[in-house]
Amino acid sequence: MNEIVPVVDLRGISIEFPGVKALDGVDLRLFQGEVHALMGENGAGKSTLIKALTGVYAIDSGTITVLGEQHRFAGPAEAQDARISTVYQEVNLCPNLSIEENILLGREPHRRGGIHWKEVRRRARAVLEQLNLGHLDPGSVLSSHSIAIQQLVAIARSVQVDAKVLILDEPTSSLDTEEVQQLFAVIRSLRDNGVAILFVSHFLEQVYEISDRMTVLRNGRLVGEFMTRELPRMSLISKMMGKELDALTELDRSDVRARPDRTDAVPLLLAEKLGRKGSVGNVDIALYEGQILGLAGLLGSGRTETARLLFGADRADQGQLTIRGTAQTLRSPRSAIDHGIAFSSENRKEEGLIGDLSVRDNLVLAMQASQGWLRRIPAPQQDQLTEKFIAALDIRPANKDALIRNLSGGNQQKVLLARWLITNPKLLILDEPTRGIDIGAKTQIQKLISTLAADGMSIIFISAELEEVLRLSDHIAVLKDRRMVADLPNDGVTMEDVMTIIAGSAA
Repeated sequence: MNEIVPVVDLRGISIEFPGVKALDGVDLRLFQGEVHALMGENGAGKSTLIKALTGVYAIDSGTITVLGEQHRFAGPAEAQDARISTVYQEVNLCPNLSIEENILLGREPHRRGGIHWKEVRRRARAVLEQLNLGHLDPGSVLSSHSIAIQQLVAIARSVQVDAKVLILDEPTSSLDTEEVQQLFAVIRSLRDNGVAILFVSHFLEQVYEISDRMTVLRNGRLVGEFMTRELPRMSLISKMMGKELDALTELDRSDVRARPDRTDAVPLLLAEKLGRKGSVGNVDIALYEGQILGLAGLLGSGRTETARLLFGADRADQGQLTIRGTAQTLRSPRSAIDHGIAFSSENRKEEGLIGDLSVRDNLVLAMQASQGWLRRIPAPQQDQLTEKFIAALDIRPANKDALIRNLSGGNQQKVLLARWLITNPKLLILDEPTRGIDIGAKTQIQKLISTLAADGMSIIFISAELEEVLRLSDHIAVLKDRRMVADLPNDGVTMEDVMTIIAGSAA
């Protein structure tokens, strides 16, 4: 029986950046009609390998074969010409354009010297219906839709091309459970039609649900290729992390919540019926020193909007906010910082990091801003602080001069977290700090959050993973339809309890 020829065959791929060996002789095979998961910790080389395949990065050595032909892609356009389509984790569309314009951008049909808009609308509607998104108005402006819808539009743009290879880099990071299943139905349909799909996700449940085969990377090297059904989950985690199974025990809830009760003191932050018209309302929060408050709710429930109110990024027009017993009006983030409040946004690409600056420059940014740009932090102090937090958060590579854009998403998130820790805030607001982060990095960050709270820092923690919220939090604020609907002391609360409240069948 003849061996099945892969649609994509990468052999011995190596890429080196200044001071960083990102990939070292990595192989990857993608087969027609299969979903192939690419697995590894943050910094393992997954994103770099994808960018090598899609022409974003030139390879230093190795071969790239697509549909039987060897290629040296000089850019993403050449990869697209080879029928490779990619949807990245960060939505990269034009929010000021319509859905149909984004789907057909650069590929618009023409008639009589101009764009044939009727045909644009027809093609866009056809692909939306294929994705069960026929209810969307193709002419509506993309920015008027949620991040989840924008993610699906990005996938629709890729599906519209007759791609033989579809790369999905963390496609479910902004989707709720129903939308994930909707996406998986599309993936299965494309797979059954012969498309080779490369799926990257840190959600193990999703990987095991959707993938047929997987390749595991560690520290820029190939660990192996495996059939998903034949690789137990704990074995996968062991291969990703390079540690024995007994070192991979889940973070114990009693460990992370062993903190003294400080609720007999004056609250560090007290919000009473706080809200903003058109954003979020009815926010009642009493947060004490050393407490972790978890914000639970579905996508679009108002978690991020609440965080922005408490950081002054959006100004409240309802209710009252009290900080250390004194009523305050936070008119801007600078005002919040002056009160010892820090906010690590979920959108690290647009609201957090500066890609063309080094790890050191990004890390000291908040501290420098707080003391003024005329009072420069001495270079030796910058180096000392950077080296301290690189070690404390296990930022990889441990190179303070590396450009932040060359780090993996998880390590970028660690730099963003370290930036605020340098300022020694009294209250740290973390919006999805573990999104898109592997199990090892996630456990590190969870333990760090618990340690910070045990040392007296107050923390507001937002995560789409309800189990994570329950494990870390002392109190849980439940939001639904952009209103806070419950405040629960985390004493025996279960996921079912919270989901029942969100479903509206209990108070």
